[in-house]
Amino acid sequence: QVQVVESGGGLVQAGGSLRLSCAASGSIFAINVMGWYRQAPGKQRELVAQITGGGTTNYADSVKGRFTISRDNAKNTLYLQMNSLEPEYTAVYYCSVVIYRAVGAPPKGYWGQGTQVTVSS
Repeated sequence: QVQVVESGGGLVQAGGSLRLSCAASGSIFAINVMGWYRQAPGKQRELVAQITGGGTTNYADSVKGRFTISRDNAKNTLYLQMNSLEPEYTAVYYCSVVIYRAVGAPPKGYWGQGTQVTVSS
């Protein structure tokens, strides 16, 4: 079994900052890509940022220069530092991880339960 748990969401005023964390645990041999997605009310889930095992990052245009994604491979943990937050960033933020559970096993994707981020104006 694999568990993916996000934390760090909350209510913040516009211009403020939050740091999200995502911890993966359980039967894990290695983690490939890790990423953050968000889903605002009435909208589809969208990619916010992702990072490969080698540290290559990719960001949505709307968050470039404001958000920083990072990971601690020793702890199987993903982070998202969010600065200069705006009300339109209000959404449930989800962590996604692609995991190899054993040598030679195919990769499999897992989602966390999501953490609410609310930015007030």
